[in-house]
Amino acid sequence: MTSPLAAANAYSSLSGIIAGGAPVRPGAGADANAFGDLLEKSLSGFAQQGRETDAKAMQAVQGRGDVVDVVTAVAESELALQTLVSVRDKVIAAYDEVMRMPI
Repeated sequence: MTSPLAAANAYSSLSGIIAGGAPVRPGAGADANAFGDLLEKSLSGFAQQGRETDAKAMQAVQGRGDVVDVVTAVAESELALQTLVSVRDKVIAAYDEVMRMPI
């Protein structure tokens, strides 16, 4: 059975290939990196949301922010994190399934 570490390393390698601009398949054209672009935008959006949540929390600690805004931002960040973990689990499950396929 494939370990989670091996799956994570494969995912990391794949993201490096996509980020490097190498085509996923020869002759695929502009749609070759569509999934990579979508994934990159989603991850950067998640990171931006985390920074915004941190900023709202710091404002609340300093007495300049609203507690309701902080709670809402934390709840949205938690939902985004759960979605990210779910997608990661699906990618790892798909990788495991591909590794189990006979050659």
